[in-house]
Amino acid sequence: MRERIECDVAIVGGGIVGGSAALFLRQAGLSVTLLERDWCGAKASGVNFGGVRRQGRPLEQLPLSQRAHAIWGRLPELLGTDAEYIRSGHLKLARSEPDLASLIDYRERSQGFGLGLEIVTGEEFRRRWPALGDRAIGGSLCPEDGHANPRLVSPAFARAAAGLGAVVREQTPVDRVEKEGDRFVLLSGDDLEVRARFLLNTAGAWSWRVAEAFGEPVPLESLHPNMAVTEPLPRFLDVNIGVEGGGVYGRQVPRGNMVVGGGRGFALDADRARPQRDAVLTLMRDAAELFPQLRHAHVIRCWTGVEGYTPDRNPIVGPSRTTPGLFHAFGFSGAGFQIGPGVGQTLAELVATGETAMPLEPFRIDRFQPTA
Repeated sequence: MRERIECDVAIVGGGIVGGSAALFLRQAGLSVTLLERDWCGAKASGVNFGGVRRQGRPLEQLPLSQRAHAIWGRLPELLGTDAEYIRSGHLKLARSEPDLASLIDYRERSQGFGLGLEIVTGEEFRRRWPALGDRAIGGSLCPEDGHANPRLVSPAFARAAAGLGAVVREQTPVDRVEKEGDRFVLLSGDDLEVRARFLLNTAGAWSWRVAEAFGEPVPLESLHPNMAVTEPLPRFLDVNIGVEGGGVYGRQVPRGNMVVGGGRGFALDADRARPQRDAVLTLMRDAAELFPQLRHAHVIRCWTGVEGYTPDRNPIVGPSRTTPGLFHAFGFSGAGFQIGPGVGQTLAELVATGETAMPLEPFRIDRFQPTA
């Protein structure tokens, strides 16, 4: 016999965006049903690098990123855990004079967003981070950025929402979604039917399926970032590291393991991916240029995930242009972990009040459609 649930808001996807939206919607007093086909936080939200950074984002993302920054500072209050979140600082390295000029330019353009960026070069750079190799000539430090454990953070939002009364169903794929009158109807096999006044599409790399069901096709590409972690090493790094121009990034956790990322894995099918062996070897070679301590370190695990990328690398966030009551948030292009809670809070605000002060125009879902 099919179970039927009536609620104010249905959410498809239990990653960091869907889980945080559920939490903030419950705080606003709305009834919520969150459906996750796997386990909450098991996809991109739980297998990413764990960098919690504002620095380097396109300027149009910084208002949402700043909103998220405030939420990250409240994790123990909101979730009952700090999820190994540390405001270690994020140091973006320059490997050439043009790289350094680009970092200086970004600092100037991002004035007014509260990042507090500091350009460090020369003897001061070597004094503060003596463990870094000679490949870097300087960097840009964002003192309040940091890192966290994604395997702890992302599911914790869904648990906190459930603790406030949200219905959270894992291992529950949505097989069909449509709108009947003023209600969205979601079906999961023959077992469950959910009816809701509002629908949030936060299903990550698979969100295009929901969007397409409502006449909003999106050119979303699935990519698979490579990551690896070493055995515990003596502490040598106290900041989260990125590189201007990309290629490699790294952070050392308190127990000493070094987490590094760079390059791409490969798809097994539409739902699964694996690390690329040659890409992992290249990653460790490049990482050892920046962090000489890794030259003889053992890699104890490598992994990848499935992430949705848009053509302009900006996410899709905001209301549907075809269907009242439907809101999208996906396509974060490998950079959704930090900004996710801010997006979740913004979605909750849109549903609860019908408006938000966040500037969402750059993230419209229809921006990729041909104009007349």
